[in-house]
Amino acid sequence: MRRKDKEITDNSLLDDILSNNTICRVALSDGDTPYVIPMNYGYKDRAFYLHSAPEGRKLDLLQKNRNVCIEVTDSIESVTSKKACGYGTKYRSVICTGIAHFLTDTNQKVEGLKIIMKQQTGNSEWEIPEAAVSNVVVLKIITESVTGKISGI
Repeated sequence: MRRKDKEITDNSLLDDILSNNTICRVALSDGDTPYVIPMNYGYKDRAFYLHSAPEGRKLDLLQKNRNVCIEVTDSIESVTSKKACGYGTKYRSVICTGIAHFLTDTNQKVEGLKIIMKQQTGNSEWEIPEAAVSNVVVLKIITESVTGKISGI
């Protein structure tokens, strides 16, 4: 990271940011073209859980290349100034790279969906209907690298 003074090195702060947000941006590779999509997610034990319809562009891309980059930002606040160069943004952001794994075991899929629901609602006590489990793809992204940056906070 170029600006070492803005780097987040505290793992508990990185986990706090990732555990207390609900939207991530997932970057995939479509040959030499990047593809980024916002997604709801769940995060636990340095892994992201995502769910998807059983078909679509992101799944097609992940079948070819399971490498992903995930970005989460929080605490966004604009900073204003009387000078153009004084404008800025206060934020905390985390960027993770990892490998996407397609969960096929029903129990693992249910667990992943419950992790997503807990992240989104604060409640982990959900009944997930069997039909819903069989009609959804659940991905587990095991992180390989995690970096964070804080600015103006």
